[in-house]
Formats: sequence, C-alpha cells, structure tokens
Amino acid sequence: MGVTSPLLSLPGAVAADPPDAGVAAHYGDPMREQRALAESRTGFVDLSHRGVVTVSGPDRLDWLNNLTTQLLLGLPAGASTTALLLSPNGHVEQAYYAVDDGTTFWMHLEPGAAPAVVAFLDKMRFMARVEVSDRTAEFAVAWTPAPVEGDTWPVRSGVDSLGGFEHFLPRASELSFGAPAGMWAYEALRIAARVPRLGLETDHRTIPNEVGWLESAVHMDKGCYRGQETVARVHNLGKPPRRLTFLHLDGSVDTLPAHGAPVVVNEREVGFVTSAARHYDLGPIALALLKRNVPVDVELLAGGVAAAQEVVVSPEAGLHVRARI
Repeated sequence: MGVTSPLLSLPGAVAADPPDAGVAAHYGDPMREQRALAESRTGFVDLSHRGVVTVSGPDRLDWLNNLTTQLLLGLPAGASTTALLLSPNGHVEQAYYAVDDGTTFWMHLEPGAAPAVVAFLDKMRFMARVEVSDRTAEFAVAWTPAPVEGDTWPVRSGVDSLGGFEHFLPRASELSFGAPAGMWAYEALRIAARVPRLGLETDHRTIPNEVGWLESAVHMDKGCYRGQETVARVHNLGKPPRRLTFLHLDGSVDTLPAHGAPVVVNEREVGFVTSAARHYDLGPIALALLKRNVPVDVELLAGGVAAAQEVVVSPEAGLHVRARI
C-alpha cells in the first residue's frame, strides 16, 4: 500500500501522479518553488513516498559489496554512495541511494520497491551476520538544497543528489526545513542535472552503461557481482546499444511529451522520452533514451515536439569515453 504524506493537506497542495503518488506535485506555484530551491537554496522536497530499507550487522558492507555494483568495503561512517542491483544479464533491477552511519546502512528506493528488495536480500543472507528491515512505515526521506544544522539522523549527499542533501527522518518528526516544494520542482532540477531515475530513464533491458550510471553507481575495479560480465564487456570491448541524451524542447508548445513518447528522426522512431519538465531558467527540457547511432547534432521530434540534443552518454562511450554528469 502506498504512503500518503500529511503535507498533502497543506493549502494549495496538488497531488502528484504515479510514480510519485502520495506526495505533492506542487503547492500552488511550481516555478516559485523551483527558484527557491535552486537560487535561494531554501525549503525542502517531501520524498516520503520513497521506500526506506536498513541493513545492520557487522557483515553488512562486505555482504552488500558482493551483491551490488558498488565498492562498499571499508565505507567510512557518514559516507554516501549509490549502488545498483543487476540481473544476471546485467540489466538494472534496483537502485539504492545510501549512507552508512557506522552501524547501519540506510538506503532509499523507488516508491513501492522496499518489500521486493527486502525479500531478495533476506533470500541472500545465508550465514552473513546481517539484519534487513523495511523501515518505510517508520522513516521518511526529505531533500534540502543546503545542509541543515543540528540534524542528528542519517543524511546522504553525492554527485547524484542534485547538489543537495537527503535526510532520513522519523515519520513522527515535524518537518521544519522551511517552505515545501513539490515533485515538479524536484524533477525539473533532476532532469537539468542529467541524473537518471529507475523506471523512468530505464526499462527492462537497460544496462548501467546506457544512462551514465558508471560514473556514480558502478565501481569498475571491484570484485565480481551479479551482472558484472555484461557491464565490463560493454565498457571494455564495445559500446552501449542506447544512450541517454538531454533535450531542449521547443518552448512555443504548451504540452510536454509524456514518458514513453516516441522520439523520431525523419519519420523513423529512434528512441523514447523518459522524463520531461518545465525548468524555471532553461524552459521545457527532457531526457530521452536513443539508439546509440543517432547523430548528436540532428534535430529530433520528441512526442511531436521539436528538440535539440546535448550529449549525456556519448555514442562512443566505452573504455576511453565517459558520460557527462
């Protein structure tokens, strides 16, 4: 069952659509909310619909290191990280956004993902001294664009946290981080930062190489993990079949292309729109997943809207060319 935020009862709050149901899309003025986050670096975003899972016990980092794409051995207390769980064929199944507090590894996940993640991790425990818990009913996540003094709960930051801070807080806590901003504002900042999101920038066959996750969520020199062979082979010997790109959309069009809308070149479908938003400074923007061989300078039609590209993952991505994030 989904989580519904008490902040939806605030005056002006408008509920977000899936996958962000349960929190606010905005509180009456999404552009003002965006400016406050980006320019004034004030306020916060309610991410309480996301799942929260903890792993405790003395073996937690060694054990998670063997299961995920990230090097977690010796992770210092307070250090933030991002890790992926891949299928045996290297396709992305889950993304973990985490911080270790010295005794417990805290992670937040896409809405609704916590039960499946806990079930998988419990199945993989064997003799490891670890305890896996779904803490979604007890803890919520809030994002702030600036540090919060006196915060005693775990806080995550990193290259994919949009320059801000992700706070794990008891659900009974009163959020006192200033004025709230909705998911429309947060998603616009995420898209502008070229940060991929599971289930939007990914589908059932996405590998990390296609969306720029090699930079933030995959350690190329660690030991074996499930799906490693595909990631390493594409990185060292080949090129990803698709590539994430950033789109500047025609600002004269009133509507934004929906997730999954086709991207077309000369009447030929070459990919699909993954996310789109109206940015307070850049105007309408989007991310799209395209076939690797689409020229980077060709103009596109994204859901019928004219669009110009900026490279995120190069068509030549591989051992010597990395994503721009």
